[in-house]
Amino acid sequence: MKKKYSNKYLISTGIGLQDVDHLENSDYFLNESKRYISGEISLEDLKNNVNEYYKNKPDDESRTKEADDVSARIATLLSDDSFSFTVGQLLSIHRFLFDGLLKHPGQLRKYNFTKSEWVLNGDTVIYGDYRELEATLQYDFKVEKEFKYKGLSINKIIDHLALFIANLWQIHAFEEGNTRTIAVFIIKYLRTLGFDVTNDIFAKNAWYFRNALVRANYNDFRNGEFEDRSYLILFLRNLLLGEENELKSRNLHVLYGSRLSEDTRENRIISLMRADPSITIEEIAANIDYSVRTTKSLIKALEELKLIRRVGGKKLGHWVVND
Repeated sequence: MKKKYSNKYLISTGIGLQDVDHLENSDYFLNESKRYISGEISLEDLKNNVNEYYKNKPDDESRTKEADDVSARIATLLSDDSFSFTVGQLLSIHRFLFDGLLKHPGQLRKYNFTKSEWVLNGDTVIYGDYRELEATLQYDFKVEKEFKYKGLSINKIIDHLALFIANLWQIHAFEEGNTRTIAVFIIKYLRTLGFDVTNDIFAKNAWYFRNALVRANYNDFRNGEFEDRSYLILFLRNLLLGEENELKSRNLHVLYGSRLSEDTRENRIISLMRADPSITIEEIAANIDYSVRTTKSLIKALEELKLIRRVGGKKLGHWVVND
């Protein structure tokens, strides 16, 4: 029997997952979504209304259109449990989500790339080699198919799922839209394992989910950073067991914790601000012997970690260190 999922769960998950790429839905879509949640219109009505809304909109709203379209498409995919645990299914999910929105929907990428990550203070994860994507995906799917869950404790099951999900994401099979595709695939896969994934964890913590995947695949031995799946495990425990572990992205940042107690350029910035709250960015850059551009990036990361904040304007304002 087909399981009925609430409209609120379906559309809220779709909307929430746009946060992994910092996309925002239009006010029109959010208002129409409320009508869908209340049952006033159907999901098909919602999609048709959104298509009409964008017919005469300028191209500079393409990112908002992507957020609206993909949110509705995610809701469509999550509205039923049809699923096959295959590489082809992963490709078809990407194709369905991004057809008409991205250049190569449902196709494996043809080049290698890096991506500056906020949670890594600008560093990148090493993604799978594009020449080996098909083989790597087939291998990971084969290993997961052959894995025996029977007899394992729930803790061991979640540990293994974290490993599989982290490895699948690290391959980064597509040019764009990887995290949203993986999230939909994993939700549908977890259902086949008997998990009732109908809470709002993805809707409210999609950005944390992405950062947890980044940390699960990042190594920087020189600075004492190693692959860490503990953050992803906390997310999964909340998702699958209903636990209430704190899920804050700032806790995942590589500067949050031990490295802030060392003699780093970030700590030197904080020390300079403590000594002279009116110090300029140019003066900070000169003191730490880095470019103004790099210094601005470092300060932005410290602000996002809520370790410092700027009070007042550029000329008359000052820095505050949050102890």
